[in-house]
This record gives sequence, C-alpha cells and structure tokens, in this order.
Amino acid sequence: QVQLVESGGGLVQAGDSLRLSCAASGRTFRTYPVGWFRQAPGKGREFVAGISLISGITSYAVAVKGRFTISRDNAKNTLYLQMNNLKPEETAVYYCAAPPEHTMVVMTEAGEYDYWGQGTQVTVSS
Repeated sequence: QVQLVESGGGLVQAGDSLRLSCAASGRTFRTYPVGWFRQAPGKGREFVAGISLISGITSYAVAVKGRFTISRDNAKNTLYLQMNNLKPEETAVYYCAAPPEHTMVVMTEAGEYDYWGQGTQVTVSS
C-alpha cells in the first residue's frame, strides 16, 4: 500500500512558477517509480512527468519538457514537480501516482498506476 498527499498548488499568473510536493508513505519510497498527472475540467487524466527509482531516469510530456522538472528525495519520501513559465491551459488538478508493487520503470498511462493522491489545484490566470 502507498499513501500519497500532494501540496503546493495555488493561483498564479501566466509565466509564474510553482513547486508541487507529494509526500509518500507506506511502501518504501525508493523502491518504485512515481509520476505526476493532471486533469483539467472535462478532460481525462494526462501524464505530466515521471521519475525512476533513484532519480536517474525522467520522462516528460512533450508539452512540459523544458519547463517542468520532476525530482525526488528518497530520504524525505517526497516527490516534487517544479513548474516554470506556467500557461493558462495548464490549469488543472495535479496528482501524484504510484504503480503496483514490483514496477521498475516509469509508465505514462494513468491506468497503469494503482495509487493516487487527492490532488492539488493549480490555476493559471492569463
């Protein structure tokens, strides 16, 4: 079992930055890859970024590459998402997610994750 709690969302203007955090508990954090997803009103949950077990491998959606940075601190059981130059169309609820046990690689489909946080709202005004 994995429990995930996101924080750090808020209301910002276009071009601003935010850093999201996700505190994990339960299964040993360093033993699984984790991902960030987002869901805008009326849309499906989409992959934003993922990171491997020991931060060596990251994966990003094309739309955020170069502006967002995913990182993890295994000592603090915490996942981060640094978001720079935010755009209004990135207004969404942002979720962190963990895959089933024994998963070793970053996956990009929401259906491949078993554990989700409650989400944190990010609103970007124009």
